[in-house]
Amino acid sequence: MTTSTTVYNHIVSTPDVFDGKPRLAGRRISVQNIAVWHERMGLSVDEIATTYDLTLGEVYAALAYYHDHRLEVDATIQADADTVAALKQRIASRLPQPHRV
Repeated sequence: MTTSTTVYNHIVSTPDVFDGKPRLAGRRISVQNIAVWHERMGLSVDEIATTYDLTLGEVYAALAYYHDHRLEVDATIQADADTVAALKQRIASRLPQPHRV
């Protein structure tokens, strides 16, 4: 019987970088970033590659990882959004607020 392993060329996880979140090797761009740019902001693979000086292989590897680990990555995206919302509640903005009529 043979066993198979899914390999994600270009994707690494290091405990002291991005709290161990999967990211592109040699870069500070996480799988989560690419998933948000593509899935939620609607950027194409070509747009992401061009904007961030990535290869198509890097972007597709990140998207493959995302789709294979969607629940985990989506949970991290939501946790980060919850953290930002909580901070906004606790910390008053120093920017002038628009006047409402």
